[in-house]
Amino acid sequence: MTTLRKSHTPALEIRLLREGIQESTHHVHAVVCDDRGRVLMGAGDTDLITFPRSALKPFQALCVTTTGAIERFGLSDRDIAIICASHQGAPEQARQVFNILWRADIEPSALQCPIPSTGNSPLQYNCSGKHAGMLAAAKQMTVPLATYIHRSHPVQQLILDKIADLLKMPAAEFIGARDDCGAPIYQMELRQMAQLYAIMAAGSSLDLERIVRAMTLHPEMVSGPGNFDTEIMRLTQGEVVSKSGAEGIQCICRVREGVGIALKVVDGSQRAKYAAAIHALKQMGWLSGGAIESLEERFVNIGAYKRLDAVGQMVG
Repeated sequence: MTTLRKSHTPALEIRLLREGIQESTHHVHAVVCDDRGRVLMGAGDTDLITFPRSALKPFQALCVTTTGAIERFGLSDRDIAIICASHQGAPEQARQVFNILWRADIEPSALQCPIPSTGNSPLQYNCSGKHAGMLAAAKQMTVPLATYIHRSHPVQQLILDKIADLLKMPAAEFIGARDDCGAPIYQMELRQMAQLYAIMAAGSSLDLERIVRAMTLHPEMVSGPGNFDTEIMRLTQGEVVSKSGAEGIQCICRVREGVGIALKVVDGSQRAKYAAAIHALKQMGWLSGGAIESLEERFVNIGAYKRLDAVGQMVG
């Protein structure tokens, strides 16, 4: 493949067909990068600036893997997986979040993520694992717990410094805002998201390798049975790492390949990002025939009379 700074090809289109008749269209920007940030393939605006949302969680988890919190509190791979998760609040997932706090001797009341509308505890919120990890890191660093989601807090500064170091850019250049859970999130180019996932897959960082191992060994923690991230990691038997983000973000990498994919659906559609991700993975050759069939049955053929059709290719 030749490298290119920015794709000038059209964005991918995901079309909703009702009995073969087009009803709706979603546009998707997509990029494939290596771990040095070189764009290998793209469709649409590969330099699009947006928020990675929950796709950043594996890198926010570095506050746990790099501070000694895992060793001090005896955290397991299942604990690391739930820290990286956008989980469904299932009992076993909420219990795993509680386990992190219990081992770190932190009360669940310290969690500053919301209580979900369908639950009665912040332990059930989809970002509670990330928050529990941040609290454990704060406990390990002997810094205040009450302000752990403030941007100036040492845990948040550590996370930002780690991400900036991976992308080889000054931390001060990142523009931050609050995610829905209250924790800081940062704008970045779509190709930078793909680069982060390429770095994670390259195997050059022991801390990121540990995160990859946790996510692929325990995909049921990362989202939940029947959900995209869990199913793709289960079907590929740990060869592919997948992490969704809100507002149409999807990031994927192939373990030990040093290549990452990032997608952004312009209108934020969840159904479109899954169909676009499957389309991109087919183009990359990262899925077996059986995995393609299983994923398409669940995420492309979305009803008795409806299916999603992907149009366009990433070009390199």
